[in-house]
Amino acid sequence: MTRVLVIFIDGIGIGEDIPARNPFSSADMSTLTALTNGKRWVQGIGRQDSARATFIPTDPRMGIPGRPQSGTGQATIISGKNVPALVGEHYGPKPNLATREVLAKGTIFNDVVARGKKAALISAYPPHLHQEIKRGKYLPSSYQQAVLQMGLPMFGVDDLRAGRALSEDWTGEAWRRQMGFTDTPLYTPEEAGARMVTIARQYDFAFFSHWMSDVIGHRGTLEDGVKLLELLNRVMRGVLNTWQDDEGVIVLTSDHGNMENLADRHHTENDVPTLIVGNQRHTVAEGLTTLADIVPGLRRVLFHESKPSMISPTLS
Repeated sequence: MTRVLVIFIDGIGIGEDIPARNPFSSADMSTLTALTNGKRWVQGIGRQDSARATFIPTDPRMGIPGRPQSGTGQATIISGKNVPALVGEHYGPKPNLATREVLAKGTIFNDVVARGKKAALISAYPPHLHQEIKRGKYLPSSYQQAVLQMGLPMFGVDDLRAGRALSEDWTGEAWRRQMGFTDTPLYTPEEAGARMVTIARQYDFAFFSHWMSDVIGHRGTLEDGVKLLELLNRVMRGVLNTWQDDEGVIVLTSDHGNMENLADRHHTENDVPTLIVGNQRHTVAEGLTTLADIVPGLRRVLFHESKPSMISPTLS
């Protein structure tokens, strides 16, 4: 069985190597930089191929002027279509009507389920968010919209307790400290990474999202950014120690830049990092230059498709 795990980190780009404003310049990311030949994830890194991974600076602009946004960027990641080009703008943070219409025509979640395989968004969301979506008071993100439109579940507190889903902060600390849950799991970062892989193994395609990075980019401190990247580094240590490279591929990517330049509280136009781990990483990496190229690569891995042009990133 070949499986795919996508780890989506909101709002991280490849910025200038300036420690005073870019946490990627100073954070301890030794587990992740070991996959990029010791190179930090800053401008000038270029494509990196190592024994276990391929790293590709990836274009989130896709020919459309302006600063990339979450709604259209996330929709591009999961649809394989150049959504900003299709709707005529970068739009976010949530998907507008035009973006939702693109999503309604199909995403990688639809592709997987249509072939009798299993797909899931494996992040857990608190009860109030589920209630607000049900009441129409909260507009789902693009990846949430993709699963909801198919009737797939958005996991909640019971799934978190049972170990079927993972908190978006990985460790579960926020559920206890900020939301008052005293009986939800609390993991070390390494345990959280291992748990993510364990959950992902229940599916052919699993998608995990993390959004705190974008919040830090908008209003956090450099210390916050460094702390988060070091947490991510430890989570990925747990992921990599658990994942077997012949299982399929892990893809870590983002929708737009932000946290890599804390001197500017807005999104950036920088490339974003795409890290691909696994024995079939080069199958995904083939022709990958923009966010619209990720899904075609995943389809080649999951469905053994041979032609990168089977989905047009601009017109389909």
